[in-house]
Amino acid sequence: MRLREIPLTAWIGIFGILLAFFCAIFAPLIAPHGEREIVGDIWLAADSQYWLGTDNLGRDLLSRLIFGARTTLFVALAASVLSFSIGIFLSFTAAVSRGIIDQTLSRFNDLMMSIPTLIFALVVLAVLPQSLWILIVVMAVLDSTRVYRLGRAVALDVAVMEFVEAAKLRGEGKMWIIFREILPNTLTPLLAEFGLRFAFSILFLSTLSFLGLGIQPPAADWGGMVKDNKDGIIFGISAALIPGGAIAALAICVNMVVDWLLKRTSSLKGGRGDG
Repeated sequence: MRLREIPLTAWIGIFGILLAFFCAIFAPLIAPHGEREIVGDIWLAADSQYWLGTDNLGRDLLSRLIFGARTTLFVALAASVLSFSIGIFLSFTAAVSRGIIDQTLSRFNDLMMSIPTLIFALVVLAVLPQSLWILIVVMAVLDSTRVYRLGRAVALDVAVMEFVEAAKLRGEGKMWIIFREILPNTLTPLLAEFGLRFAFSILFLSTLSFLGLGIQPPAADWGGMVKDNKDGIIFGISAALIPGGAIAALAICVNMVVDWLLKRTSSLKGGRGDG
C-alpha cells in the first residue's frame, strides 16, 4: 500500500485521531490552565485570553477539553482493547472447539445481547462502587458480546480452510491454531471492527457521564462537560456544544478511517477473486 493510495477522507480521519491523541498525551504541556483551575467568571465568552470561554464554574473550556481528551480516550481505548481480548478469545475458542463449548458460549452471548446495553450498564454501575476500572470492565464486558458475534463468524470461515485442517492433523493445539492460523487471516475485518467499537465506546462513555454514572467530577471528560454546561443552552451559552462537537468530530474521524479499511478489504478480496 502506498501513501498516495489513501483517500482524502481517510487522511482527514487519521489527522483528527492523531490530534486527539496528541492532546491526550501532552495535555499538561499544551493546556493553558489546569484541569480544575478556576480562572474567571462563569460562562465567559470566547476571547483572546480564553479561546473557548469558560464553563459553569469559571474553568477554562479549552484546558478542560484538552484534559478531557486524555480521560475519554484512555477509558474508551482500554475498554475497547479489553472487550476485543475477551470477545476474540472466546469466539475463536468456540469456532475451533465447536460442539457443546460453541453452543454454550453462543447461547450465553445471545442472552447478554438481548439485554439493552445502556439499561444494563446503568443498573450495574449504580450498584457497584464508583471506580474508573469498574467502569472500564463493565463497558468491556458489554461490548465483548458484539465482538464475539463477529469474531465467531470470521473464525468459522477460516477454520474450515485446508491449512487449519492440516494444523489439526499435525497435532497442533487449540491455542496454536487460534493465534498462528486463524488470527493472522482475520486481522483486517477485526481492525475495522475495532475502530467501530472504539467509536461506540467514546459515545457510550459520554452517555454514561452525561447521566452521572461515567467519569466522576471534578475529572474532565467530554460527556461530563456536556452535562455540566447543558443549562447554559437556555441562556444562549454554547459551552455544552463545544465538547459535544468534539465527541461528534472524533467519532466521524474514526468512521472515516474504518470506511477506508472496509473498502480496501473489499477491493483486495475482489482482486483475489478476479485472479
